[in-house]
Amino acid sequence: MAECFVLSSKKRSAGTEETDGDDLYKTKKSMLSTAAAWEDPAAALASARHEFGEHGGVNMSIEASATFTVMEPETMRRMFAGELGPDRDFFIYSRHFNPTVLNLSRQMAALEGTEAAYCTASGMSAISSVLMQLCSSGGHVVAARTLYGGTHALLTHFFPRACNITTTFVDISDHEMVNSAIVQGRTKVLYFESISNPTLAVANIPELSRLAHDKGVTVVVDNTFSPLVLSPARLGADVVVHSISKFISGGADIIAGTVCGPANLVNSMMDLHQGALMLLGPTMNPKVAFELSERIPHLGLRMKEHCHRALTFARRMKKLGLKVIYPGLEDHPHHELLKSMANKEYGFGGLLCLDMETEEKANRLMNYLQNYAQFGFMAVSLGYYETLMSCSGSSTSSELNAEEKALAGISAGLVRMSVGYLGTLEQRWSQFEKALSRMQDSGVFKN
Repeated sequence: MAECFVLSSKKRSAGTEETDGDDLYKTKKSMLSTAAAWEDPAAALASARHEFGEHGGVNMSIEASATFTVMEPETMRRMFAGELGPDRDFFIYSRHFNPTVLNLSRQMAALEGTEAAYCTASGMSAISSVLMQLCSSGGHVVAARTLYGGTHALLTHFFPRACNITTTFVDISDHEMVNSAIVQGRTKVLYFESISNPTLAVANIPELSRLAHDKGVTVVVDNTFSPLVLSPARLGADVVVHSISKFISGGADIIAGTVCGPANLVNSMMDLHQGALMLLGPTMNPKVAFELSERIPHLGLRMKEHCHRALTFARRMKKLGLKVIYPGLEDHPHHELLKSMANKEYGFGGLLCLDMETEEKANRLMNYLQNYAQFGFMAVSLGYYETLMSCSGSSTSSELNAEEKALAGISAGLVRMSVGYLGTLEQRWSQFEKALSRMQDSGVFKN
């Protein structure tokens, strides 16, 4: 397919099939030089192309068409041959490229500082598609032990059975183990989460990228927990994936994902004959893309408040004697690492964990927090404006067996909290203290 589809600098008018090749080249060079100098993701987003509405509206129009017409019969043949494509504003079919989804993809590429991006129907479709594009039958992946349960199940069970792709799981903080697990010539991907789900361990992205690249391995990083906080591509990663359903959406009402990376990779995933995204078809609805594109501009403000409250709560919980895991605390083993990699002023992430030791204590605390104090909701997912709580071992990490949970550092009583920003901080903290007091009075929890 035509290269650099995200770099289009002008629209096609009726009957026009060509754009100036020099213009396209200059646009590409300009974007690449911008990416090289890019530091603040919010600034990069503000500098990205803005798509106006059909009649001059400040917001883009929704292109709801499944298929697209051409002005001349020869144009369709050229589109299917890859001679004309979305980079020149030629569209075939919305499973391939859709203008509204493409605009959201441009925003995601700007946010992550990559050449290109493509938005999908879910985070898992983004992860599975990019891994299947990079790995063929007989391929090998090295992955972190601590991953979202769905990703772990994909690598442990589905890929070996359906694709003959195997995975070696490692302690991602043990770089010697990572290095030893990579089989040069066979290992295709090193996969990990920038901040791990649910243990909040922080990956050394620059060093891991160096190790992988020395052996010709592609680095794929799931940055769902830390949009804006970390920029894996700037730190050396090749591909960044997201579940947009979480912080980026912010409303717990949309399922979506994205792959951000080099233009040649993203375009290969959309190839008519060999592309994982094109042929598997996890297509994003353009109406969903429009909604998400309207939320991204205030993602920075939301993330700062999520992170501010998470840090404040973590510090106060620690003072109460609770076992808190949060990379913003100075006693977290990866605090200095995160501080060295993080984008300034966005904080240390919007999630914290409380280790209650047993599932019974974890469940009792969450019950009081929701049903007695109205502090938050017992629900999976994250990035919502209300605080969401779950006992990871029996929910989002339930796909791991007991041994795998032990290796991943997931205790039976680990409560993962996605800290919301609705209401005042002091109001929410008083609700937490109310629940904790009830728990102490019941004798189940002793301070």
